[in-house]
Amino acid sequence: MQLLIDHITRYTYSEPAAGIVQLLKLTPRDSECQQVVSWRIDVDADGCLVPGTDCYGNLVHSFYADRPVDSLTLHVTGTVITADHAGVVQALDEPLPPRLFLRATPLTAITPPIKDFAEGFRRDETLATLHALMLGVHERIRFETGATEPQTDADAVLCLGRGVCQDLSQLFVAGARSLGIPARYVSGHYAAPDHPEQEAAHAWAEAHVDGLGWVSFDPTHAVSGTPGHVRVAVGLDSREAAPVRGSRRGGGAESLAVGVLGRQAKPARQNQSAMGQTQGQ
Repeated sequence: MQLLIDHITRYTYSEPAAGIVQLLKLTPRDSECQQVVSWRIDVDADGCLVPGTDCYGNLVHSFYADRPVDSLTLHVTGTVITADHAGVVQALDEPLPPRLFLRATPLTAITPPIKDFAEGFRRDETLATLHALMLGVHERIRFETGATEPQTDADAVLCLGRGVCQDLSQLFVAGARSLGIPARYVSGHYAAPDHPEQEAAHAWAEAHVDGLGWVSFDPTHAVSGTPGHVRVAVGLDSREAAPVRGSRRGGGAESLAVGVLGRQAKPARQNQSAMGQTQGQ
């Protein structure tokens, strides 16, 4: 499947913001599941954009603004060809061992309520356990925007029973780790066939299964990874895999607007003669 991604992030400041530094995790990596045909990051402010790689193997860019600005827009466009591997993340160079992803963070702390919740989904096989956990999170947490904040942790989401894709994914990660299964948070894009325009990038999770490797689970949609998923960055939690993080001096109040369009490219139309040749063979 060929997917077209158009992702815009716009910051507006009530006063000029100086010393802006942004860490951008906006560029996907190639694997057997996805091949990046083209990818571009545009910033509407003068500055320096430096590419690199972080400890998880994510492709990152550091942006340093040359002068104070009243607003900052990051525009990402690209084309990715994806393949269906039943959610298994294949042929990806992994710089860190899976056991590192058993480590809890403040956003994915393994609390007694999370342990009790996850234990109810334990099965004889790891893969069956993870599918049950994914469905359990999907049924327990109602998708609702505005119910949580970026700093809301997995335990609070479990108690609240509402949240967005970030919240469902972090609850899945915390639950899997409480069962002794390495798990990590994934940020990326999902080209939903029924609503290609979205208010933000998407998030899901990956868990490690012996004999298979890393397998993706999307508790928001209750599916494993599909050709509609474009994997961009991973981390222990949403903070580490955030598409954009940064700092500034001044700037006053900040407002943020994000828009994402992810859609399948339309196949090229064949002309009459080419169709005739195909039908005649």
